[in-house]
Amino acid sequence: MSEKLKSMDKGVLFMLVSALLGALNGALAKFLSQSMDPLEIVFYRNLLGFLIILFSIKKFHVSIDTSKLHLLILRGLFGALAMVLFFYTIATIPLGEAVVLNKTSPFFVTILAYYLMKESINLRTFFALIIGFIGVLFIMKPLGLVISHEHILGVLGGFFAAAAYATIKKIKDIYDARVIMLSFMGAGVLIPFCLFLFTPYVHFQIHTNLFIWLLIIFMAVVSTTSQWFLTRAYSISKASIIGVVSYANIPFAIGFGVMLGDLFPDIYTFIGIVFIVIGGILVTKK
Repeated sequence: MSEKLKSMDKGVLFMLVSALLGALNGALAKFLSQSMDPLEIVFYRNLLGFLIILFSIKKFHVSIDTSKLHLLILRGLFGALAMVLFFYTIATIPLGEAVVLNKTSPFFVTILAYYLMKESINLRTFFALIIGFIGVLFIMKPLGLVISHEHILGVLGGFFAAAAYATIKKIKDIYDARVIMLSFMGAGVLIPFCLFLFTPYVHFQIHTNLFIWLLIIFMAVVSTTSQWFLTRAYSISKASIIGVVSYANIPFAIGFGVMLGDLFPDIYTFIGIVFIVIGGILVTKK
Protein backbone atom coordinates (compact mmCIF):
# COMPACT_ATOMS: atom_id res chain seq x y z
CA MET A 1 0.00 0.00 0.00
CA SER A 2 2.83 2.43 0.88
CA GLU A 3 4.43 1.83 -2.51
CA LYS A 4 1.13 2.72 -4.22
CA LEU A 5 0.89 5.93 -2.19
CA LYS A 6 4.45 6.92 -3.04
CA SER A 7 3.72 6.28 -6.70
CA MET A 8 0.51 8.34 -6.50
CA ASP A 9 2.27 11.24 -4.73
CA LYS A 10 5.00 11.28 -7.35
CA GLY A 11 2.42 11.24 -10.13
CA VAL A 12 0.59 14.21 -8.57
CA LEU A 13 3.84 16.15 -8.21
CA PHE A 14 4.80 15.40 -11.81
CA MET A 15 1.39 16.62 -13.00
CA LEU A 16 1.69 19.88 -11.05
CA VAL A 17 5.09 20.58 -12.61
CA SER A 18 3.69 19.71 -16.02
CA ALA A 19 0.73 22.06 -15.45
CA LEU A 20 3.00 24.99 -14.58
CA LEU A 21 5.28 24.40 -17.55
CA GLY A 22 2.26 23.83 -19.81
CA ALA A 23 0.79 27.20 -18.80
CA LEU A 24 4.13 28.86 -19.50
CA ASN A 25 4.20 27.12 -22.88
CA GLY A 26 0.73 28.51 -23.65
CA ALA A 27 1.83 32.02 -22.70
CA LEU A 28 4.84 31.75 -25.01
CA ALA A 29 2.62 30.48 -27.82
CA LYS A 30 0.18 33.36 -27.25
CA PHE A 31 3.00 35.86 -27.46
CA LEU A 32 4.53 34.26 -30.57
CA SER A 33 1.14 34.09 -32.33
CA GLN A 34 1.40 37.85 -32.78
CA SER A 35 4.25 37.24 -35.24
CA MET A 36 3.69 33.69 -36.51
CA ASP A 37 0.95 31.40 -37.81
CA PRO A 38 -0.25 29.17 -34.92
CA LEU A 39 0.47 25.98 -36.88
CA GLU A 40 3.91 27.32 -37.72
CA ILE A 41 4.53 27.54 -33.97
CA VAL A 42 3.33 23.93 -33.59
CA PHE A 43 5.73 22.84 -36.36
CA TYR A 44 8.87 24.46 -34.93
CA ARG A 45 8.02 23.56 -31.35
CA ASN A 46 7.66 19.89 -32.21
CA LEU A 47 10.61 19.83 -34.61
CA LEU A 48 12.98 21.03 -31.90
CA GLY A 49 11.38 18.76 -29.30
CA PHE A 50 11.61 15.82 -31.71
CA LEU A 51 15.35 16.40 -32.14
CA ILE A 52 15.85 16.67 -28.36
CA ILE A 53 14.01 13.40 -27.66
CA LEU A 54 15.68 11.61 -30.60
CA PHE A 55 19.09 12.59 -29.22
CA SER A 56 18.09 11.26 -25.79
CA ILE A 57 16.86 7.95 -27.26
CA LYS A 58 20.09 7.41 -29.19
CA LYS A 59 22.27 8.42 -26.25
CA PHE A 60 20.62 5.97 -23.85
CA HIS A 61 20.07 3.26 -26.51
CA VAL A 62 16.30 3.03 -25.96
CA SER A 63 14.75 0.21 -28.00
CA ILE A 64 11.39 0.50 -29.80
CA ASP A 65 9.02 -2.47 -29.61
CA THR A 66 6.81 -2.92 -32.71
CA SER A 67 4.17 -5.14 -31.07
CA LYS A 68 1.86 -2.20 -30.27
CA LEU A 69 3.03 0.19 -32.94
CA HIS A 70 -0.53 1.06 -33.96
CA LEU A 71 -1.29 2.33 -30.43
CA LEU A 72 1.94 4.32 -30.44
CA ILE A 73 0.93 5.95 -33.73
CA LEU A 74 -2.56 6.67 -32.37
CA ARG A 75 -1.07 8.33 -29.28
CA GLY A 76 1.04 10.52 -31.54
CA LEU A 77 -1.89 11.41 -33.80
CA PHE A 78 -4.28 12.19 -30.93
CA GLY A 79 -1.68 14.27 -29.10
CA ALA A 80 -0.69 16.23 -32.20
CA LEU A 81 -4.32 17.00 -33.10
CA ALA A 82 -4.92 18.17 -29.54
CA MET A 83 -1.92 20.50 -29.75
CA VAL A 84 -2.92 21.90 -33.16
CA LEU A 85 -6.42 22.73 -31.90
CA PHE A 86 -5.09 24.11 -28.61
CA PHE A 87 -2.58 26.44 -30.27
CA TYR A 88 -5.27 27.62 -32.68
CA THR A 89 -7.61 28.54 -29.82
CA ILE A 90 -4.75 30.23 -27.95
CA ALA A 91 -4.20 32.49 -30.97
CA THR A 92 -7.89 33.29 -31.52
CA ILE A 93 -9.40 33.63 -28.01
CA PRO A 94 -8.04 34.73 -24.57
CA LEU A 95 -5.39 32.47 -23.02
CA GLY A 96 -7.39 31.65 -19.88
CA GLU A 97 -10.47 30.82 -21.93
CA ALA A 98 -8.49 28.55 -24.27
CA VAL A 99 -7.01 26.68 -21.31
CA VAL A 100 -10.44 26.29 -19.68
CA LEU A 101 -11.78 24.68 -22.87
CA ASN A 102 -8.75 22.41 -23.06
CA LYS A 103 -9.33 21.42 -19.44
CA THR A 104 -12.43 19.51 -20.49
CA SER A 105 -9.92 16.72 -21.22
CA PRO A 106 -9.92 15.32 -17.62
CA PHE A 107 -13.66 14.68 -17.90
CA PHE A 108 -13.09 12.75 -21.13
CA VAL A 109 -10.11 10.98 -19.52
CA THR A 110 -12.24 9.73 -16.64
CA ILE A 111 -14.95 8.48 -19.01
CA LEU A 112 -12.42 6.76 -21.28
CA ALA A 113 -10.59 5.25 -18.29
CA TYR A 114 -13.87 3.84 -17.00
CA TYR A 115 -15.01 2.31 -20.30
CA LEU A 116 -11.69 1.32 -21.89
CA MET A 117 -9.47 0.47 -18.89
CA LYS A 118 -12.14 -0.57 -16.38
CA GLU A 119 -10.87 1.89 -13.78
CA SER A 120 -13.29 2.35 -10.89
CA ILE A 121 -14.63 5.76 -9.92
CA ASN A 122 -15.45 5.96 -6.22
CA LEU A 123 -17.77 8.51 -4.64
CA ARG A 124 -14.93 10.82 -3.58
CA THR A 125 -13.47 10.91 -7.09
CA PHE A 126 -16.91 11.58 -8.58
CA PHE A 127 -17.57 14.33 -6.02
CA ALA A 128 -14.16 15.88 -6.75
CA LEU A 129 -14.89 15.87 -10.48
CA ILE A 130 -18.18 17.68 -9.84
CA ILE A 131 -16.40 20.30 -7.73
CA GLY A 132 -13.77 20.71 -10.43
CA PHE A 133 -16.48 21.13 -13.06
CA ILE A 134 -18.22 23.79 -10.97
CA GLY A 135 -14.88 25.58 -10.66
CA VAL A 136 -14.46 25.53 -14.43
CA LEU A 137 -17.94 27.07 -14.82
CA PHE A 138 -17.05 29.87 -12.41
CA ILE A 139 -13.91 30.62 -14.42
CA MET A 140 -15.72 30.49 -17.76
CA LYS A 141 -18.42 32.97 -16.69
CA PRO A 142 -16.27 36.11 -16.27
CA LEU A 143 -14.48 35.35 -19.53
CA GLY A 144 -17.70 35.98 -21.46
CA LEU A 145 -17.75 32.58 -23.12
CA VAL A 146 -19.71 32.65 -26.39
CA ILE A 147 -20.30 29.48 -28.40
CA SER A 148 -18.39 29.71 -31.70
CA HIS A 149 -16.38 27.40 -33.90
CA GLU A 150 -13.25 28.38 -31.95
CA HIS A 151 -14.85 27.16 -28.72
CA ILE A 152 -16.10 23.97 -30.35
CA LEU A 153 -12.59 23.28 -31.67
CA GLY A 154 -11.23 23.99 -28.18
CA VAL A 155 -13.46 21.32 -26.61
CA LEU A 156 -12.60 18.93 -29.46
CA GLY A 157 -8.95 19.51 -28.61
CA GLY A 158 -9.74 18.50 -25.04
CA PHE A 159 -11.23 15.24 -26.28
CA PHE A 160 -8.18 14.41 -28.42
CA ALA A 161 -5.91 15.21 -25.46
CA ALA A 162 -7.92 12.79 -23.31
CA ALA A 163 -7.71 10.10 -26.00
CA ALA A 164 -3.93 10.59 -26.09
CA TYR A 165 -3.64 10.31 -22.30
CA ALA A 166 -5.81 7.19 -22.23
CA THR A 167 -3.63 5.60 -24.92
CA ILE A 168 -0.59 6.15 -22.70
CA LYS A 169 -2.12 3.80 -20.12
CA LYS A 170 -2.29 1.07 -22.78
CA ILE A 171 1.35 1.34 -23.85
CA LYS A 172 3.14 2.59 -20.72
CA ASP A 173 4.56 -0.87 -19.94
CA ILE A 174 5.74 -1.42 -23.52
CA TYR A 175 7.36 1.86 -24.52
CA ASP A 176 9.77 4.21 -22.78
CA ALA A 177 8.26 7.65 -22.06
CA ARG A 178 10.68 9.18 -24.57
CA VAL A 179 9.44 6.88 -27.34
CA ILE A 180 5.84 7.87 -26.56
CA MET A 181 6.79 11.54 -26.71
CA LEU A 182 8.69 10.98 -29.97
CA SER A 183 5.53 9.65 -31.67
CA PHE A 184 3.58 12.69 -30.49
CA MET A 185 6.17 15.20 -31.65
CA GLY A 186 6.74 13.43 -34.95
CA ALA A 187 3.02 13.72 -35.72
CA GLY A 188 3.17 17.33 -34.54
CA VAL A 189 5.75 18.03 -37.25
CA LEU A 190 4.00 16.12 -40.04
CA ILE A 191 0.47 17.52 -39.60
CA PRO A 192 1.36 21.26 -39.90
CA PHE A 193 3.86 20.53 -42.70
CA CYS A 194 1.26 18.59 -44.72
CA LEU A 195 -1.30 21.35 -44.17
CA PHE A 196 1.28 23.87 -45.38
CA LEU A 197 2.04 21.83 -48.53
CA PHE A 198 -1.48 20.84 -49.52
CA THR A 199 -3.81 23.54 -48.15
CA PRO A 200 -3.89 27.37 -48.27
CA TYR A 201 -4.65 27.67 -44.54
CA VAL A 202 -1.11 27.51 -43.12
CA HIS A 203 1.51 30.14 -43.91
CA PHE A 204 5.20 29.68 -43.13
CA GLN A 205 7.63 32.58 -43.40
CA ILE A 206 11.34 33.23 -42.95
CA HIS A 207 12.02 34.87 -39.58
CA THR A 208 15.18 36.94 -39.11
CA ASN A 209 14.43 38.19 -35.60
CA LEU A 210 16.81 36.41 -33.20
CA PHE A 211 14.47 37.03 -30.25
CA ILE A 212 11.68 35.05 -31.96
CA TRP A 213 14.01 32.08 -32.52
CA LEU A 214 15.21 32.20 -28.92
CA LEU A 215 11.58 32.13 -27.76
CA ILE A 216 10.83 29.18 -30.08
CA ILE A 217 13.81 27.26 -28.69
CA PHE A 218 12.83 28.10 -25.11
CA MET A 219 9.24 27.03 -25.77
CA ALA A 220 10.44 23.75 -27.27
CA VAL A 221 12.50 23.00 -24.14
CA VAL A 222 9.66 24.02 -21.79
CA SER A 223 6.96 22.07 -23.63
CA THR A 224 9.15 18.99 -24.06
CA THR A 225 9.87 18.98 -20.33
CA SER A 226 6.17 19.49 -19.60
CA GLN A 227 5.25 16.55 -21.84
CA TRP A 228 7.80 14.32 -20.10
CA PHE A 229 6.34 15.11 -16.66
CA LEU A 230 2.80 14.64 -18.00
CA THR A 231 3.62 11.29 -19.61
CA ARG A 232 5.28 10.04 -16.42
CA ALA A 233 2.33 11.24 -14.31
CA TYR A 234 -0.21 9.29 -16.35
CA SER A 235 2.09 6.29 -16.44
CA ILE A 236 2.42 5.86 -12.66
CA SER A 237 -0.95 7.09 -11.29
CA LYS A 238 -4.64 6.59 -12.04
CA ALA A 239 -5.88 8.59 -15.02
CA SER A 240 -8.91 9.95 -13.11
CA ILE A 241 -6.69 11.31 -10.30
CA ILE A 242 -4.08 12.88 -12.57
CA GLY A 243 -6.87 14.33 -14.70
CA VAL A 244 -8.25 16.31 -11.75
CA VAL A 245 -4.81 17.50 -10.62
CA SER A 246 -4.20 18.81 -14.14
CA TYR A 247 -6.81 21.52 -13.37
CA ALA A 248 -3.94 23.39 -11.74
CA ASN A 249 -3.04 24.44 -15.27
CA ILE A 250 -5.99 26.88 -15.23
CA PRO A 251 -4.87 29.28 -12.44
CA PHE A 252 -1.30 29.10 -13.78
CA ALA A 253 -2.55 30.09 -17.24
CA ILE A 254 -4.71 32.90 -15.88
CA GLY A 255 -1.67 34.28 -14.07
CA PHE A 256 0.42 34.26 -17.23
CA GLY A 257 -2.53 35.78 -19.12
CA VAL A 258 -2.59 38.73 -16.71
CA MET A 259 1.12 39.22 -17.33
CA LEU A 260 0.38 39.36 -21.06
CA GLY A 261 -2.32 42.00 -20.61
CA ASP A 262 -5.49 40.03 -19.83
CA LEU A 263 -7.90 41.58 -17.34
CA PHE A 264 -7.18 40.75 -13.70
CA PRO A 265 -9.46 37.89 -12.53
CA ASP A 266 -12.52 38.94 -10.56
CA ILE A 267 -14.19 37.21 -7.60
CA TYR A 268 -15.84 34.54 -9.79
CA THR A 269 -12.47 33.44 -11.15
CA PHE A 270 -10.99 33.20 -7.66
CA ILE A 271 -13.99 31.14 -6.49
CA GLY A 272 -13.43 28.83 -9.46
CA ILE A 273 -9.77 28.40 -8.57
CA VAL A 274 -10.70 27.51 -4.97
CA PHE A 275 -13.19 24.88 -6.15
CA ILE A 276 -10.58 23.38 -8.48
CA VAL A 277 -7.97 23.20 -5.71
CA ILE A 278 -10.49 21.61 -3.31
CA GLY A 279 -11.43 19.05 -5.96
CA GLY A 280 -7.77 18.17 -6.45
CA ILE A 281 -7.19 17.77 -2.71
CA LEU A 282 -10.26 15.54 -2.28
CA VAL A 283 -9.37 13.21 -5.09
CA THR A 284 -5.79 12.70 -3.90
CA LYS A 285 -6.48 12.48 -0.17
CA LYS A 286 -6.05 8.97 1.32
